[in-house]
Amino acid sequence: MTNSKAILLAAAVAASGCQSPSENKADAGQNDSSMVKLITLDPGHFHAALVQKKNYPDIDTNVYVYAPDGPEVEAHLSLINQYNTRAEDPTHWNEIVYKGADFAEKMFAEKKGNVVVLAGNNRLKTDYIKRSVEEGLNVLGDKPMAINTENFTKLVQAFDEAQKNNVLLYDIMTERSEITNILQKALMHDSTLFGEIKKGSAKDPSIIIESIHYFFKTVSGKPLIRPVWFFDPAQQGDAIADVGTHLVDIIQWQCFPEVSLDYNKDINISSARIWPTPLTPAQFSSITGKNEYPDYLKPYIEKDSILQTHANGEMNYTIKGIPVKITARWDYKAEAGGDSHHATVKGTKATLEIRQGKEENYKPVLYIIPADSKHAENIIHQSIAAVSAEYPGVTAEKINDKEWKVVIPAKYDIGHEAHFAQVMERYLQYLKDKKLPEWEIPGMLAKYYTTTKALEIATKK
Repeated sequence: MTNSKAILLAAAVAASGCQSPSENKADAGQNDSSMVKLITLDPGHFHAALVQKKNYPDIDTNVYVYAPDGPEVEAHLSLINQYNTRAEDPTHWNEIVYKGADFAEKMFAEKKGNVVVLAGNNRLKTDYIKRSVEEGLNVLGDKPMAINTENFTKLVQAFDEAQKNNVLLYDIMTERSEITNILQKALMHDSTLFGEIKKGSAKDPSIIIESIHYFFKTVSGKPLIRPVWFFDPAQQGDAIADVGTHLVDIIQWQCFPEVSLDYNKDINISSARIWPTPLTPAQFSSITGKNEYPDYLKPYIEKDSILQTHANGEMNYTIKGIPVKITARWDYKAEAGGDSHHATVKGTKATLEIRQGKEENYKPVLYIIPADSKHAENIIHQSIAAVSAEYPGVTAEKINDKEWKVVIPAKYDIGHEAHFAQVMERYLQYLKDKKLPEWEIPGMLAKYYTTTKALEIATKK
């Protein structure tokens, strides 16, 4: 039997309420408390599949999927089957699927696993998170875990419940695994090279990050079809509270490593704004495969046909007194390359800047811009030598009178999709330790407070 047929058979058996042989095998292994058993709940986003792009020795290969019937769960299963049947290093997942309108209640009644993976429609995600930890289930949630102030309040409660029930609630922050972000962080904390973060001001922020994503893109080698609800801010969220979570997280992780932040004291948002990216009906169709707008998108239609997406957001804030500006943007389709990340961190002795434009062949490249370029060479080489002790092969080359480029071997450029496995591996270690690092929960709360409060400010204008 082919893998695809096996998946369909498992789905049919699960939906009928009976047990398949593989399900009996999984149940027999429930007593093995050392194994992580995944439950995938309503996988409406491809990130749910990316955490399964490889196998892990600590995770049972039987995965229980609960979802409404429709194209989203089928797209998820198709990606898993693609990973199972690839020629090189195939995975061995056995997806046991329940499809029905009562999918959530069915999951909570059965509790077939001990880790709930959530990546999909964000309208009810925070409710699912809260209910899961209340039921004693660990949660690995895709960003964002909260898309508005009401959700943030529930998320605070969810973390309290998780602590009471000794389960781990954690979000998927892939940008911490990107090598230029890692090296930018390392060099920031080299005082000989970087000094200290500049005091800055609202007009001259110490940190500026801009992220540009594209609606039309390719995932695992195939064009991505996005669900129609992706364009509804009540279901997906505005960009400032969605992609913005990555940008806020990077700032916290880089500037205050292992520091427990207090969002009531450490975060002060001075301004925020949102604006749309217009899409034509033809563009909307190419992204979703649909030729008509649903009723819930009609409030965002102008000139009878142009969809004004909630795709862009900007915020200015301070974190522990450091002025920051972040911008999250979405455009239709990249003319070249793909999603891009631009980040500038200003120090008293040097500026560290990640660029990802045409000159960088649309790949992220880290630059060092010393304040005193005439006397910087020895310091730069010493700093890079220290970095290369942990990341062998990393060097720096002078490209003009003012700038140096950090040269990173290709082996460290593993691609965005591979970062999901790295997040999963970190989470697996936390599950073994039975705790998150002390600073992670305060950091997540600070992050979602920042993004949801900024959205609240922006929408009041």
